[in-house]
Amino acid sequence: MKKVTILIPESSVIQSIADPQYLFSAVNQFLQQSNAKPQFTVELAGLKKEVIMPGGNFIVRPDRLIDEIHHTDVIIIPALFGNMKEAVALNKAFLPWIQKMHDKGSEIVSLCVGAFLLAATGLLNGKKCSTHWSFRNQFQELYPEVLLTSGSIVTEEHRIYSSGGAHSYWNLLLHLVEKYTNHSMAVLVSKYFAIDFDRKSQLTFAIFNGQKNHADEAILKAQNIIESTIPEKVSVDSLADKVSVGRRSFERRFKKATQNTVLEYIQRVRIEAAKRSFESSDKNIFEVMTDVGYSDSKAFRSTFKKLTGLTPVAYRKKYSKKLL
Repeated sequence: MKKVTILIPESSVIQSIADPQYLFSAVNQFLQQSNAKPQFTVELAGLKKEVIMPGGNFIVRPDRLIDEIHHTDVIIIPALFGNMKEAVALNKAFLPWIQKMHDKGSEIVSLCVGAFLLAATGLLNGKKCSTHWSFRNQFQELYPEVLLTSGSIVTEEHRIYSSGGAHSYWNLLLHLVEKYTNHSMAVLVSKYFAIDFDRKSQLTFAIFNGQKNHADEAILKAQNIIESTIPEKVSVDSLADKVSVGRRSFERRFKKATQNTVLEYIQRVRIEAAKRSFESSDKNIFEVMTDVGYSDSKAFRSTFKKLTGLTPVAYRKKYSKKLL
C-alpha cells in the first residue's frame, strides 16, 4: 500500500490538489472492481488546519499537519499560483520537511509550477526538471543549478519527478499509476480520464515571447531589430554594429540576458511568426517559409520540428481548424 501525501501550500492551484486525490482514489476503485486490493492511501497535508485558496472562494482543510507525518511514500507538490517568488516565500516552512522526507526515502512529485517550491529545497540541483513553458525564463533565473528541460512532459531522476505545464501533470500522474500498479491499469486510467497516453512534449503549446525582462538596453535594441526584420538576413556582426558593441561582448551579453544565443533567438522569433501564419492564414508552406526568412525548405522543416515538436504540415492541421 502506497501512502500518498498531497501538500496544501498557500497560494496553490486547487485543481492540482483535487485531481491527484481523485485519480488515486479512482485507481483504488478500479482495483476493487477487479477483486484486487486498493494500492493507495491518500492524505492532504499542510502547515495549518485551513488553507484559503487564491480568490477566497475555496477553503481546503488538510487531514494532517506535516509535523505529524514521519513517513510517507510519495509527496505531491501542487502547482503554485501568482508570483512565484512570493508563493515560495509563503511556503518556506515546507522545505526542510520535504528534504527530510526525501532523505528518509520518500519520492517527491511536483506538478507544473510546483517545481518552484521543489527547486527551493535544493533537491533538484544538478538534476533534470520540467515546469510550465511560460515560466521557463523565471525558473532559470531563480534556480540556475537545475537542469531545466526544454519541452518534457515528465522527468524522473533519483526519486524526484516533475511535469510540464498545466494539464501536463495528468501524464505524470499516469506515469506514477503505471509504475506503482501496472500498464493495464494505466491504460484504463488514461481512457477513463481521457489522457493522451503518448504525449511526451509540451513544445507544441509553447509561445515564444522573447526574454525582455532584463535591463541591458543594447540587447533590448538588438531583440527589437530581430523581431522587426523577420524576413531579412540578420547576422551577429550586423547586430553588434547596430548596437555599438563588440561581437564577443555582444554574444556574451545576449546569452546572459535572453538565455539564448543570437542564432537561437533569431530561429525562435522566425518559427513563432511561422506558427502564427499557419494558425491564421491560408498561405502554403513555401510562402510561410519565405515570409519568415528561410530559403532552404529542409532547414525550415528541421528547425520547425525541433522547436514545436511537429512538422509544419502537422502543426497547420492541428491549429488551423475551427473548434466547431
